[in-house]
Amino acid sequence: MKIIENNFLFIFISLLPLTIIIGPSISLISILLIIIIFLPKFFNKDMFKVYTSKVCVLLFVLYLYLIFNTLISSDPFSGIFRNLGFLRFLLLFVVINYFFFSKSNGNNVFIFWTIIFSIFIIDVFIERFSGTNIMGFGSETAHGINQTRVVSFFKDEAIAGAFINGFIFVVMGYLIMTSKNKSFVFVITTLFFISSLVAVLLTGERSNTIKAFIGFVIFLFFLDFIKFKIRLFFLFFLTGLLTIIILSSDYLKLRYIGQFYKFLSSKETREKSFEYNVYIELYKSGFEVFKNHPLLGVGAKNYRIETCKKNTQDSNYVCNTHPHQIYVELLAEHGILGFILILFIYFFLIFRILKQIIISRNHIQIGSFIYILVNFIPLLPSGSFFSDFNLTLFMINFSIMYGVNNKTNIFSSKN
Repeated sequence: MKIIENNFLFIFISLLPLTIIIGPSISLISILLIIIIFLPKFFNKDMFKVYTSKVCVLLFVLYLYLIFNTLISSDPFSGIFRNLGFLRFLLLFVVINYFFFSKSNGNNVFIFWTIIFSIFIIDVFIERFSGTNIMGFGSETAHGINQTRVVSFFKDEAIAGAFINGFIFVVMGYLIMTSKNKSFVFVITTLFFISSLVAVLLTGERSNTIKAFIGFVIFLFFLDFIKFKIRLFFLFFLTGLLTIIILSSDYLKLRYIGQFYKFLSSKETREKSFEYNVYIELYKSGFEVFKNHPLLGVGAKNYRIETCKKNTQDSNYVCNTHPHQIYVELLAEHGILGFILILFIYFFLIFRILKQIIISRNHIQIGSFIYILVNFIPLLPSGSFFSDFNLTLFMINFSIMYGVNNKTNIFSSKN
């Protein structure tokens, strides 16, 4: 029975990236099936020690806060399912930790992740150069705007770059651990490394490209088995390659250089950019919501309700689903108290194991840590942190960060 259970867990965890590509409903069903398979073990008396670990306690405190946030929201029914649904990520965190602690071949999951990820990367290149992906989806389907953005299998959403970032560092960590002391495999890994970053660039998603590049720079710092001169050469080579690719495409030039150059061209242009830039307007709108609800915010998924209902009354409000920046979103929807609580819990849980991550040199763990870190880069635009898509990517990486190292795994007596 245990073998069957572990095999099902292996299958569903291996297919997590694919379920995210297919859609949020399939991703949700997949996570629920993982939880259901593990359900009998949740009530095992030996689990008490796991539930009382610092990680689980603080994640449960966060869950209780999110329920409280629902109760004090401007419109409780708007965010109730999102906040209550956070419980599945807490349970998924437990299951993933158990899976990697109990299975000697748990890393085989990353073979499937690498295959799925590789197909996605190839599809991005195909769409960029042919106009449609292998299933006939094109960037013109992405909300009818930004018609040269690459959407790949996501069909109607320009989030291909965000998806690549969600798995690029974990997959690279796995490939690096596999290719150590194997020169041929390392060359293949290096080419994959470059192709992945170029793919993010080709999506046209500037914020995710910046995050990916910063993540790669941090990753290079951890590759201490490679001489510093080689790492430095690789960084300059990568920077030069990306620059050449940008300059060779009118669209990429406009996305990554043209608008920035225009911003620097004159004082008048800069002033207009600050005044009319859509992201700056959204940031200002988010801060305005925060100023009007400073302590507790308007509640999860209530930014849209607040700004769209009152934008005719308050000219500083911009009607949108969220303010497109993680810190501004947390301030607007959770107020200063929720902002401090959420960031304290996540930052404490992330950085409490940083020393162990550095010592262990587990590159899969390093990869997931880097993804989490670049999510919190200030100022850069971002999707809604608590949306199903973003939170699923975040919590998968968070779970991997703890689970793949027995010294940080919540089922280890050392944790």
